[in-house]
Amino acid sequence: MRSTVAALSRMVERKELTEAQALEESSKLIAGLVASDDWLPDELAVPHPDYYRQYLLYGDPLDRFSLVSFVWGPGQKTPVHDHTVWGVIGMLRGAEVDQPFRLTESGLEPAGAAHTLQPGQTACVSPTIGDIHRVSNAFDDKVSISIHLYGGNIGRIERSVYDPDTGQPKRFVSGYSNKLAPNLWAPETSPS
Repeated sequence: MRSTVAALSRMVERKELTEAQALEESSKLIAGLVASDDWLPDELAVPHPDYYRQYLLYGDPLDRFSLVSFVWGPGQKTPVHDHTVWGVIGMLRGAEVDQPFRLTESGLEPAGAAHTLQPGQTACVSPTIGDIHRVSNAFDDKVSISIHLYGGNIGRIERSVYDPDTGQPKRFVSGYSNKLAPNLWAPETSPS
C-alpha cells in the first residue's frame, strides 16, 4: 500500500500528465495492489447490513487523488451515479457488476452490457471515457471488496446520482464511512 501511494504521488506531481496517462499508469499500480489480498486492515473491510461502505485508505493532502476501499454486503448496490474525475477500480475480494449508462434526451439508457470485475482485474471511469454507472455486489451471499483510486478527493467532490427513470441528476457529496484515515506510515506488518 505504501509503495502504491508513493508511486501515485510521484505520478500526479508530473505537470504534463494527461488523463490517458494517469489511467494507464495507475491501472498498473492498482492491479499490483489488488494482486494479493493480505494487506487491507480488517477494520477497513467491515460491511454494513443495509448499505455499502466507502472507507478512505489514503487522501492526498493536496486532493490530487484518493484511495478507497468499497465494501459490499451481500446483494448491495449503488444508485446510478457519476464521479466527475478519472478513476480506477481494482477488485480485491469477491466480484462486482458494473453497468454503464449514458444520458440521452429521453433520460438514462444502458451504455453497453454490464460486465463483472473479478479479483485482480481493473476497470476505469472518467468523464472522457464514460463516467455514469451503477455498481453492485455480484453475490447475494457474501461480501465483496474493491479498491478505488480517484483523481481527486472523492469524499469531498460534489457529483450526481441519477433518477433511473428520468435521468434527472441530484447533487451529493459521499464522504467516507471512516472518519480518520489509517496511518500508512506506521511500521508495516505485512508486505504491500
